[in-house]
This record gives sequence, structure tokens and C-alpha cells, in this order.
Amino acid sequence: MKQPQIFIPLFFIGLILSGINPKEYFTWFLEVLPAAIGFAILAFTFKRFQFTNFTYFFILIHCYILFLGGHYTYAEVPPFEWIKETFNQSRNNYDKVGHFAQGFIPAMIVRELFIRKKVVSNQKFFNFIVVAICLAISAAYEWLEWGVSICTGEGGDAFLGTQGYVWDTQSDMLYATIGAICMLIFFSKKHNKAIQEQTQ
Repeated sequence: MKQPQIFIPLFFIGLILSGINPKEYFTWFLEVLPAAIGFAILAFTFKRFQFTNFTYFFILIHCYILFLGGHYTYAEVPPFEWIKETFNQSRNNYDKVGHFAQGFIPAMIVRELFIRKKVVSNQKFFNFIVVAICLAISAAYEWLEWGVSICTGEGGDAFLGTQGYVWDTQSDMLYATIGAICMLIFFSKKHNKAIQEQTQ
């Protein structure tokens, strides 16, 4: 098994590329900040707890989603502009990819922590608790977006990214919930296998 350190240069390559002539540096900073904070936490706790490479891989994918959204702003990511125009959509929906990942990857992180640390003894409630935590994370992020937008005015509009959609906050949380559920349904077996290999 390759060492997880292989993901470190890939993280910084994506971060640096996203910071080259972004649409707006303030929005870029706000969008990539969660990735930077996540990296710092993983680095700080690495000696005490190492996730599986399976989980690190998806964490890196999530970071790249944030990097891309930070570079262009979520409302103007080019491939989704093409989708918007081709299918006559009213908005650029790249942010929904981000919020899907906001449920999918935290579900994987929480799931691995719970399994390896044996946090939840009653397995009947295991998946429910994982999804509930992911929804709580999503709601907290929406509060953060709201607070930043209020404090920064127009400077935070690109970070909020509603694009005039009145149900944006609710749909963001829905996509995060769907992401968490999809992770549990479609990737639990592969995740279990990776955890077994990690702990052997």
C-alpha cells in the first residue's frame, strides 16, 4: 500500500494552480479555506490517527472541487456554464456538486472514525447518526456563508452563490444529505475492505 504522503504534493499542486489569476482573490480565499483547514487538521493528527488511502483519495477530490469553485467562483465554472446553456438551466449548478461532496466525504470520514474508534455500539443507529452529523455540518456551513455575506456585503455574494435561487440554502443541505446517503449505500463495502487492510 502506498503511503498517504503521496497525496500531499497533489494537494499543494491543486491549491497553487487554483490561486493563479482566480476570478476574485477574496472569494478564492473563502472557498479554499476549508480545504486548508482540513489539511492542517489531518497533518496535526496524522501521527495519532491515519485514515485509509481510500478516504484520503476522496478528501483530495473534495479539495479539488473547492479549488475549482474558488478559482472560477461556483457560479461561473466553465463546464457547468456549458451545461446551463445547453440544457437551458436558470443557473450554474456546480455548487450542487460541492454540496453533494460536502455530505459524501464527511460521511466517509465520520464512518471510518466511528468504526475504528468503536464510537457507536448499536449498529441499528449507525447510518442514521452518520447522515445526521453530515446534515449538521452542512447546516453549520450555511450559517457560515450567511454570516460572511452579512459581514462583507457584496464581497461575500460570490461566496454565498445563491444566483437568485430562493431555495438555495435548503437545496444545498438536501444535496449534502443525498451525498452522505449515497456514500453509505454504494461505498460502504469498499470502505470496509480498505479499513480492514489498514488495521491488519
